Amino acid sequence: MNLNYKKSGSGPPLVILHGLFGSLDNWFSIAKELVEHYTLYLIDQRNHGDSAHSEEWNYAVMVEDLKELIDAEGLENIYLMGHSMGGKTVMNFAVKYPELVEKLIVADIAPRFYPIHHQTILEGLNSLNLKEIKSRKEADDQLAAYIPELGVRQFLLKSLTRDSEGFAWKINLKVITEKIENVGEALAEGAVFKGPTLFLAGANSNYIQQKDLPDLESHFPNYELEFIPNAGHWLHAEQPHAVVEAMRRFLG
Repeated sequence: MNLNYKKSGSGPPLVILHGLFGSLDNWFSIAKELVEHYTLYLIDQRNHGDSAHSEEWNYAVMVEDLKELIDAEGLENIYLMGHSMGGKTVMNFAVKYPELVEKLIVADIAPRFYPIHHQTILEGLNSLNLKEIKSRKEADDQLAAYIPELGVRQFLLKSLTRDSEGFAWKINLKVITEKIENVGEALAEGAVFKGPTLFLAGANSNYIQQKDLPDLESHFPNYELEFIPNAGHWLHAEQPHAVVEAMRRFLG
């Protein structure tokens, strides 16, 4: 699996993975603030963005996708960051390949199991007949029946592109719909990464809760937890400056 990625800047390698339904361009504004001090690698995970589609879609294969890219680039001592689904990918990567990870940042996700909670989004995305839709506004109007939040719709519609037949999804909507339960999978019992780890949580999000602290401690004994004020789950979009400052403090 050759993942699509964008590389920029100079300095220690900082690899960033997006979350479910996202793509590497979700992190452009963050990258602009860090590009003078790090070599940034923004990555599209499989079945997202401009990376290839596959029937296989779980954290085991996404970890190996990342390992293949890191090996191809000859990277070591990396700073590794992931948001939501990407956070689960980087957690799994760090416990399997700890020798490659200098520091780990996990944005608004804990190691525990999460029940499926994207059914309405998936219903909305699957309801769109892309062969009949004539404009992005028409797609947005139809999606609003399922997803009232404009910001969420705008985020999702970034994965809508044009092809020779009209509109098409960049995401592999069929496989994501069929295998959505894989996204909530917990980190394996006994899996440990002892390196420095920063968990960033949106103060208005419920993805990381007090009940998760024992899990953070058991899997990542050298962890810090920082809450980003006035931010929900998409903390990097809602409070980019605060996220960048937290990253700078942690990475040094």
